[in-house]
Amino acid sequence: MSEPAITDLAGWLAALSQTGVLIELGALLACGLLAWQLARLVSQAFPLRELNSIMFGRRIVDGVLFPALLLCLVYAARKLLVHSVPLALFKLAIPVLISLLVIRLGVKVLQAAFNDTPAIRLLERSISWIAWAAMVLWVSGLLPLVMEELDQISWTVGGANLSVRKIIEGTLTAGLVLIISLWISSAIEARLLRSATGGELSLRKAFSNAARALLMFVGLLLALSAVGIDLTALSVLGGAIGVGIGFGLQKLAANYVSGFVILAERSMRIGDSVQVDNFSGVITEINARYTVIRSLSGRESIVPNEMLITNRVENLSLADPKVWQSTNVSVAYDSDVELVSGLLLQAASRQERVLVDPAPSVVLLAFGADGLEFRLGYWMGDPENGSDNLRSLINLDILRLLREHQIEIPFPQRVIHQRAG
Repeated sequence: MSEPAITDLAGWLAALSQTGVLIELGALLACGLLAWQLARLVSQAFPLRELNSIMFGRRIVDGVLFPALLLCLVYAARKLLVHSVPLALFKLAIPVLISLLVIRLGVKVLQAAFNDTPAIRLLERSISWIAWAAMVLWVSGLLPLVMEELDQISWTVGGANLSVRKIIEGTLTAGLVLIISLWISSAIEARLLRSATGGELSLRKAFSNAARALLMFVGLLLALSAVGIDLTALSVLGGAIGVGIGFGLQKLAANYVSGFVILAERSMRIGDSVQVDNFSGVITEINARYTVIRSLSGRESIVPNEMLITNRVENLSLADPKVWQSTNVSVAYDSDVELVSGLLLQAASRQERVLVDPAPSVVLLAFGADGLEFRLGYWMGDPENGSDNLRSLINLDILRLLREHQIEIPFPQRVIHQRAG
């Protein structure tokens, strides 16, 4: 039995009121349950997937996999029922599922490739509106008529004949190519950065950035070719861009090159404690142009990569995460030197963050103007948790121990000689 041709609203109402619609509805429900079950089985086969992956999403029906499976099953059911039941509901279901698949693909790829910014949210809404508008025009039968009318609006640019239809089709094709390129680059980045730490994380980050840049460049070339732009005409533009990068964009190009150098040689890695230009913190992100350093106070410093290459940088955890720290104490000259040394070592050993090996040490630093000056030195293995807070705890414990043993911390003493007139 052939499918009835439905061209107006009355035809749709008549087709949807037939008893065969119940069979179509049951088939659609069966396809939905089967697609959900298949998606659940596939998701269980990948327990280490990302929380918000493109294929699976946060839930089974949230990703791209479920609408793709449902569309395939609905299309197969349509092929089976087309010769036995006059189809009407399937004619609505397939365009709706195609629009849903396009929306899920575009939104999930943009969320995985970029941060959740207002521009990305606006682009996601635009994709949704375009997909649903195309579905309505398709179902109503107006899409061919609209495309023919848009094809009549044309003009000539140079030797090329352009029309609104060609521009729309080329733009949609270019968008699809770029979305696929972003999807592939996001999948590569997720696979490379999974369970990577330290220097391995930095190196994989470099490869993922290079892969994304290469895929975006190839996708842009394919998109321009799909629109109908002759790529040979871009040779002059490419030369101009190269000259602009060489002269006008030297700093930008230097930052990008420095970023890849940092990631490749692993002189600084994500998680390292560094100090740059009197700002100390932990490296949380290394991008192609800049590096993000977060201090213990919550402030974040965006440092251009060129500065990390050309300036002096203190990396506290490059070869060894252990960091040495000291505090100075002055006591009166009549104090017991052995007792003071033992109390200082006791104050350092009580702190859990102070390493046992290498052990803390105490030295008599100098004979000061007001008293004996001692220096307590110790090592800690977690500088990312702060150094001043540990020094403060040790100083408080030293002050308490000295007071308990009645050891005097001398005040500055000065002798004044008064001469008679």
